[in-house]
Amino acid sequence: MIDLHTHSFFSDGVLLPAELIQRAQQAGYEAIALTDHVDESNFDFVIPRVIAACEAAGRTLPIRCVPGVELTHVQPCSIAPLVGACRALGARLIVVHGETLVEPVAEGTNLSAVKAGIDILAHPGLISPEAAGIAAASGVCLEITARKGHCLSNGHVARMARRYGARLVLNTDTHTPDNLITCACAQRIAMGAGLDAEDFSAMLETSRALVARALQ
Repeated sequence: MIDLHTHSFFSDGVLLPAELIQRAQQAGYEAIALTDHVDESNFDFVIPRVIAACEAAGRTLPIRCVPGVELTHVQPCSIAPLVGACRALGARLIVVHGETLVEPVAEGTNLSAVKAGIDILAHPGLISPEAAGIAAASGVCLEITARKGHCLSNGHVARMARRYGARLVLNTDTHTPDNLITCACAQRIAMGAGLDAEDFSAMLETSRALVARALQ
């Protein structure tokens, strides 16, 4: 399993970064990204701490750890400047909290995010053809999610990705230990979204490529 969307207690998760990484290692994960929620108020606090956690794990564990962030409920006009600020501080993977069906995310977030040079648009809800097309052209990955509620639009996201040629990844949006899943479970979630075994293999390879790029 490669999981590029997880949360520690530096945002709304319940685990120390070290325990989150250790539990993922024990669950057989190949790689994990720590992507705690940030906005303009806390990105400079969170990023150095997830970098330290990933560096510590890298010295002792075989699991690959990517320090990242999830820009969450940031107004569309502020996404691009904050992406730049987060990368400047050392975030190696930028996720944006997309227009999920179960939260009042600002309209225009998906479109602003895919234009801003991010890596993954998380749970993008009823993503528009325009945003899906820009994601495909700019290499932004769309997320199929295991997270309750956010997963309601997985089928739509999968269809739009296929139609416009956008790359997909599958993540858990882990907040608690029981949110971590096996690769077999991830494949079942992909199938539930209307994807097949070949699509699932492609998602894993896309995730591997993101990890390799982030850690090069």
